[in-house]
Amino acid sequence: MQVITSTRALEAFCKDAAGYDFVTVDTEFLRETTYWPKLCLIQAATPDRAVIIDPLADGIDLAPFADLLADAHITKVFHAARQDIEIFVKLFGTVPHPIFDTQIAASVCGHGDSISYDNLVRAVVGTQIDKSSRFTDWGARPLTEKQLTYALADVTHLRDIYAQLRSEIKKTRRGSWVEDEMAVLESLSTYIVEPADAWKRLKLKVSKPRDLAAMQAIAAWREQRAQNNDQPRSRVLKDDAIYELAQQRPTSPEAFDKLRAVPRGFGKSSAGSELIAVIKEVEARDKSQLPVVPHRPRGPSPKGAIGDLLRVLLKAVADKNGVATRIIANSEDIDAIVLDDDADVPALKGWRRKLFGEKALAIKHGRLALAATRKGVVEIEIEPE
Repeated sequence: MQVITSTRALEAFCKDAAGYDFVTVDTEFLRETTYWPKLCLIQAATPDRAVIIDPLADGIDLAPFADLLADAHITKVFHAARQDIEIFVKLFGTVPHPIFDTQIAASVCGHGDSISYDNLVRAVVGTQIDKSSRFTDWGARPLTEKQLTYALADVTHLRDIYAQLRSEIKKTRRGSWVEDEMAVLESLSTYIVEPADAWKRLKLKVSKPRDLAAMQAIAAWREQRAQNNDQPRSRVLKDDAIYELAQQRPTSPEAFDKLRAVPRGFGKSSAGSELIAVIKEVEARDKSQLPVVPHRPRGPSPKGAIGDLLRVLLKAVADKNGVATRIIANSEDIDAIVLDDDADVPALKGWRRKLFGEKALAIKHGRLALAATRKGVVEIEIEPE
């Protein structure tokens, strides 16, 4: 086992890795008390070599690894890549390219929805991973041999999984399905949260333009403060507090104490003073400056019979094609389809529309029925009257 603690050793590994068409990558990090993840280890493997890179080692420069991640001739293989890539975007400012996420590929190949790495190792490689080091403090030094062995297993088994999934994808001709999902992972916008867009992560629990303006402004303030102070969002302000503040809009320290979701005394803190200024700015806006509350299409309840039928259809289509349901559509997609034939959701685009979306619309409009048989759910076309 090689633990790389110097720039020279890292350069040598990256030069060697550049001779292969893929490298498997994983990271260990801490994030419980920070906004930005703190990188503690990088694990990487080529077909014949596996190393652990210590980013906390004195004097090490990770630039050679950044160059490796940016090499378009080498596929970077991850499992559940989003958080790992977020770390590299923060460090290097770019997204690794090209990417292959084995969790997504496994879903496309029928290995289950969001399958864990250890379950995928067991299913494909036939090996049981020792989980005893899972909750290690990866920022502590020195790390034990057992901890390093556990960390390295996250990239060594990944080589076999990559080969198997790539073979399955070629056999089933689902390369375009996987590419659609990887395109999201390779987009820089996936990892950059602009404070002005932070409200989009929240549920829309307001119905008035000024309430929405306040929610947008408060969410932006929380996001900026969390980033600046490197704190988790919830430590700055909980989601429930944003909804309450947006509707009540207190403009004095004393008014904060009347709110349920805000800690007592918050209004007198520096954060409270900043929020009062934010809320007063919203209150001072002319009506013409307020946002339009997103239109909510009127139609059948997504939780009613049509939504239930579409969920049965989704399960049946997924089972028939050997693919995880989440890859085709999620619950929000189905709710949107029930309300709007032209909903802007992935389930009504590309291969998903052919596989599921067209049938979903046919059920919604009474052109298709479902029946349960011994062989499973079958589709029955309904003749127009």
